Amino acid sequence: VIYTSGSTGRPKGVMNAHRGVVNLLWSMRGTVAIAPGDRLLAITTLAFDISVLELFLPLLSGARVEILARSAASDPALLREAVAAGGGTVLQATPATWRLLLDAGWEGGESLRALSGGEALPAELAARLRERVGALWNVYGPTETTIWSTAQHLGAGPDVGRGHVSIGAPVANTRVYVLDRYLSPVPAGVPGELYIGGAGVARGYLGRPGLSAEKFVPDPFAAEPGARLYRTGDLARWRPDGTLEFLGRNDHQVKVRGLRIELGEIEAALRGHGSVADCVVMARADAGEQRLVAYVVGGVEAAELRAHLRRSLPEYMVPSAFVFLDALPLTPNGKVDRKALPAPELAPAEDRYVAPRTPVEEVLAGIWAEVLRLERVGANDSFFELGGHSLLATRVVSRVRELFGVELPLRALFEGPTVAELAGRVEEMRRAGLPVLPPVVPTERTGPLPLSFAQERLWFIDRLEPGSAVYNIPMAWRLGGALDQAALERALGEIVRRHEALRTVFREADGSPVQVIAPFGGFALPVEDLSGLGEADREAAVRRRAGEEARRAFDLSAGPLFRAALLRLGEEDHVLLLSMHHIVSDGWSMGVLFRELSALYEA
Repeated sequence: VIYTSGSTGRPKGVMNAHRGVVNLLWSMRGTVAIAPGDRLLAITTLAFDISVLELFLPLLSGARVEILARSAASDPALLREAVAAGGGTVLQATPATWRLLLDAGWEGGESLRALSGGEALPAELAARLRERVGALWNVYGPTETTIWSTAQHLGAGPDVGRGHVSIGAPVANTRVYVLDRYLSPVPAGVPGELYIGGAGVARGYLGRPGLSAEKFVPDPFAAEPGARLYRTGDLARWRPDGTLEFLGRNDHQVKVRGLRIELGEIEAALRGHGSVADCVVMARADAGEQRLVAYVVGGVEAAELRAHLRRSLPEYMVPSAFVFLDALPLTPNGKVDRKALPAPELAPAEDRYVAPRTPVEEVLAGIWAEVLRLERVGANDSFFELGGHSLLATRVVSRVRELFGVELPLRALFEGPTVAELAGRVEEMRRAGLPVLPPVVPTERTGPLPLSFAQERLWFIDRLEPGSAVYNIPMAWRLGGALDQAALERALGEIVRRHEALRTVFREADGSPVQVIAPFGGFALPVEDLSGLGEADREAAVRRRAGEEARRAFDLSAGPLFRAALLRLGEEDHVLLLSMHHIVSDGWSMGVLFRELSALYEA
C-alpha cells in the first residue's frame, strides 16, 4: 500500500500488486539498459511511489544503489554536491528537483541517464536538461497504475525546446486509451481523458470501495474477464507518430467568468519570457470572486509580464495578480505544493500609497475601491495589479459615464491603468465636451427587430448547418428532497414570461433575419417517471435522456428556444433538464436564470 501525496485532497492508500511492480521493473530495466556496473542515486523519500523503482531496479539488475541523505535532497546546494560526488550513472527526479539542480549550477555528466517524472516536464526545462546528460527519458504514470505507465526517450528533436513534451508509448503489458466522456476513443490530435489498463492497474484504494469503483472502471476493450481501466483525470492526445502528448489535469482546466481556461497554456506563455525561471498559475477566490493568480520565480516586473502575455493570449487569460517568490514551495515528494502558495496581496502597498490629488482622482479611486472591494486606492495604483480584469473594467467605464457624463472607451483603462492616468483622460474628454451615447431604453415591439452581431453569426451558421446541436447549452440538475412540481413549473413559466429572449424566434423578412417575440401563452413542464426501474437501469436512463436532450437540435424559426423536462427517479429524487440555444442565452445568463429560479420557486 502506497499513499498518494494528497495534493488534490485526503491521501488515498493505493493497493499495488507485486506483479505490477515486477512488470514495471523488468520493462524499465530494458528501457534504461541498466547493468551491473551502474550506480543509481536514490534521492526520493520512501513515501513517494517512484522510490520503489530507485531501490529495486538496481538490485534486480545487479547494480548499485546509493541513498542520498534527505537533507541533501531538499537543499539545492547540498543536492548538487551530493549528485556530483556520487558519480551516479542513473538518476530519477521530478521536474521541480531537476530545476533545483540546474539552478544551483549543476553541470551534469555525459554518462548520466536521467529520468524525469511525477509532473509535466516543461519543454524549456527538457532542453536545458538534455544538454547536460547523456540520455533523458520523460516518464509518466500515476501511483494507481504502478509508478510509470509510459516512457519517451528525448533526443535533440522537436520534442525538446518547444510545445508539449511527449510522454511516449506504454511500458510492457500496459494499454493506454484517450477517451471521451462516453468511453469512446477519440481521433489522433483530439484531446480526451487518459485511461490506463494492463498489468500495472492497482486493486483499488484501501478501505474506500466507493472511490475505487469511481476511478477503476470496467475495461470495455479487454478480452480477459474482470479487466479494469484507471481513469487518470489527465488530458492527453495522440500524436501522428503514435506517442502521447500530456495536456494537463482535468482539474487544472478552470472556468473563470464563464470562460474555460487551460492553466498550463498560461504557464507555458509565462515560461516563454526569458526572465521567468519557473511559474505556477492558479484560479483563486480569495477576494470574493474567482481570479487568475500567477506565481513567478524570476527577476521581472508584473507590468512587463502582462505585456508579454497580451502578445499571445486573450485578455481573459492574463492573470489578475502576480506573486513573486524566490522558489516555488515543494511537497516532500518534490512536486509543487499548490496548497502552500500564498494568497495574493491585492491591496496597494503602504510604502507606495499616494493619496488622490484632484477631485477627479478622488472619485475614480472611490469607483475602483468599490469595484475591486478594497478599502482604499491610491493615485498611482494600477487597476490590473489590484486584481482588475476586463469584466470589472466595463463596470468602471459604466460608473465613469454615470458620474462624469463622458463616454470613456474601454481601451482607455488598458492604455492608462492608474488612477492618475485615467483621471487625465477623463478631464481631457470633459474639456473637449465629447457627446455621451444615448441611454439604453426599451423600443417598440410592434415591428421586426434586428439581430445583434453575435445573433447574426449564430443565425448564419444555423442556415449553413441546419439541425446542428453545436450551440446548444444543456444542463442537468439533480434535485434531492421533497419537490413541489407545480411550484417548479410556475417558476419556470414566470422566467419565460419575464424574459423576452426565451420567447423569441428568428425568421427571415425581405432577405434579412429578424427577431419575432411571441406573446407568453403559458408553460408546461413535461415529467417522465423512471422510478419503476432498477437503480442501474434508472441511472443509465438518466444519462441517456440527458444526452438525447443535449443533442436535440432547435428550430430557430419555429422555437421554442428554451426547453425543460423533469425526470422523476423517486419520491425525493429528481433530475431537471434544461436546454437553450446560444442565440438567446450565454454563460452570464445562466447565473440570472438560476438565481431567479431559486427565488421564484421559494416564493
